[in-house]
Amino acid sequence: MANNAAEAIEPKTKKKKSGFHPIKKVTKYFKNFYKYRFLFMEIVRKNIKLQYRNSVLGMFWTFLQPLLTMIVLTFIFGNIFGHDESRIINYPVYLLCGRLLYEFYSQATKRAMRSVRNSAGVIKKVYVPKYIYPMANVTSNFVTFLISLSVLVVVMAYFMIFTDTALKITPYILLSFVPILILFLLCLGVGMILATLNVYFKDVEYMYDVFCMLLFYATPIFYEVESLNLSNPIFQYALMANPLYSIVAMFRDCVLFGRAMNPNHILYSLGFSIVMIIIGSIVFYKKQDEFILHI
Repeated sequence: MANNAAEAIEPKTKKKKSGFHPIKKVTKYFKNFYKYRFLFMEIVRKNIKLQYRNSVLGMFWTFLQPLLTMIVLTFIFGNIFGHDESRIINYPVYLLCGRLLYEFYSQATKRAMRSVRNSAGVIKKVYVPKYIYPMANVTSNFVTFLISLSVLVVVMAYFMIFTDTALKITPYILLSFVPILILFLLCLGVGMILATLNVYFKDVEYMYDVFCMLLFYATPIFYEVESLNLSNPIFQYALMANPLYSIVAMFRDCVLFGRAMNPNHILYSLGFSIVMIIIGSIVFYKKQDEFILHI
């Protein structure tokens, strides 16, 4: 009886819930990433080597593919359909700037999307932080993209030396890394989301191929949004809502037009990319333990 009375008098202590600590989670992620940094670099190196395996030209395709694409698109959209020369200083360089950035986004996100499924054999046997795979695939494509930028340098040098085209090379070209880094963040965020969805729904691959084709025409790669003469301004704003529009526009401002970037483009594209990183990290973190049951 005395014990029961004592238990009734003493207040029951509730267990404290640990709660969610984002700073601790982020710190844990960085420590884990540092631990597996050599694996990360090895996956990046392997992806770069395998990209052009069994190819006669090998890595030379990194330079040749964007150059040939520029020549074909310039002939079609520059000569056959025409363009406004008063608004675009150098159409081949204008086109190449947009094409290189779009190609990096498309290839990086597609490979990140398939990275978890393609690594199913390793994931089922040993423990590896699963976010290593989409991050490594985006990074390997980023390295290839940086190499392909040398084509842009060569094309710009050709027009400056052998033609009368006046390219505006100004100190603003040194800021061209800003849209490139924002695009890298965007690819990481979108890649994490797609990698998670692709584990559960294989149809995402085919749907995303169609989306990328739509995105190619929705991004001003071979045209200017202002020159479309859209009757309804809503369509023009819809095209500008595409984050790639802001990123490509910023890159062209620095490299081609030699002027300062539009701060609205910086804020919008950076904000959009950060949101994608946050969403991708949360979704991937919550679902990663279930991947092994579906791959």
